[in-house]
Amino acid sequence: MGRVSPLFLLLSVLYIAGIAKLTIASPSNFIKSSCSTTQYPALCVESLSVYATTIQQDPHQLVQTALSVSLNRTESTKAFVTKCNKFRGLKPREYAALHDCAEEISDSVDRLSRSLKELKLCNVKGEDFNWHISNVETWVSSALTDESTCSDGFAGNALNGKIKASIRAKMVNVAQVTSNALALINQYAAKH
Repeated sequence: MGRVSPLFLLLSVLYIAGIAKLTIASPSNFIKSSCSTTQYPALCVESLSVYATTIQQDPHQLVQTALSVSLNRTESTKAFVTKCNKFRGLKPREYAALHDCAEEISDSVDRLSRSLKELKLCNVKGEDFNWHISNVETWVSSALTDESTCSDGFAGNALNGKIKASIRAKMVNVAQVTSNALALINQYAAKH
């Protein structure tokens, strides 16, 4: 058997190390690692993995995408609640709960939209970064409170039925996605 050249061994080791680095540092692994700190990691990975090519390994893009997902789901839920509010035969309490929920979701949409705009100003370091990211954290936290308030309006047995079940399911999903976005924002702020 012939001797293996040292150059061949060196190139082989570098090639294997390069493949290992690519495997470890993939966008999917970055997303999984980032999502592991959230309250709903499986949902976080599921909702962000489809954007892996956009996110790559950019923490700012990860947070921006998480906020966008939260905003999109909140807007979709707002449209659903508005549609439910037009149903005929609603009991006065159902109508009131739907009306209040629509207002809370509108506030949530507004706060998430403002957060996205503010996040774009976070590309600077220092005090400006801290100011902008603090605003983002506050508004996303407020949006999460709005979402919880909407769900609370459907508590109790007086509002049992399909509308309650549908809205609560959508609100739970929106609140979980928003909670995950907030966790990722907090993580991003802490690393800056």
